[in-house]
Amino acid sequence: MTAVALPPSPRTRVRRVAELASYEQATLYAIVDAAFLCHIAFRDDKGSHCIPTACWRIDGHLYIHGSNGSRMLKQLVNDTDVCVTITHLDGLVLARSAFNHTMNYRSAMVYGQFDKVSDIGQQHAAMDALMEKLAPGRLAQVRGGSAKEYAATTVLRIALDECAVKQRKGGPLDDAGDMAHVVWTGELPFTHSRGAAIADALNTSALPAYAAAWSTESA
Repeated sequence: MTAVALPPSPRTRVRRVAELASYEQATLYAIVDAAFLCHIAFRDDKGSHCIPTACWRIDGHLYIHGSNGSRMLKQLVNDTDVCVTITHLDGLVLARSAFNHTMNYRSAMVYGQFDKVSDIGQQHAAMDALMEKLAPGRLAQVRGGSAKEYAATTVLRIALDECAVKQRKGGPLDDAGDMAHVVWTGELPFTHSRGAAIADALNTSALPAYAAAWSTESA
């Protein structure tokens, strides 16, 4: 399959350690799909804000949702420019000098404006996709959203077409003059582990397959 590249814009072109940058769509989608949370930076008349919220992807858009009364969502539907970030920490990299210590990570930045999903059918489909991301197969078992609940919920999406990825992996890059310094060097990996499902005290159902498999799946 041919790799699809997203041409960098003046906002997304990575200039600092540019060799760690990527503009490939598949790489961006992998980082977004591995995330349950993103951070949204925006500005309103009260100042600058950076708020974490749940996120998920459908095709070429990143979706978020919240209450109609959310200050952030009210601002975002007002043609507000935003920067959305996602970061996965993979490890601490220990070098021979303090200055050359670094981290291994995967990160994505998305620029643009959110659009409101006004069509009720698309809104339902987007919320269904979120449920399937959280626990595949659970949607068929739970009570669906009521008309009142959907009416109180705002669903927004932003196109994934002005984005940049920056990621690092591997060991330290020591300066030649530091190689004689005797100290342990390497990586301290950071992994996201999944624990076994814990039933609620009022649970009345057998453990479903997706919950039983949770701890065996990679995070």
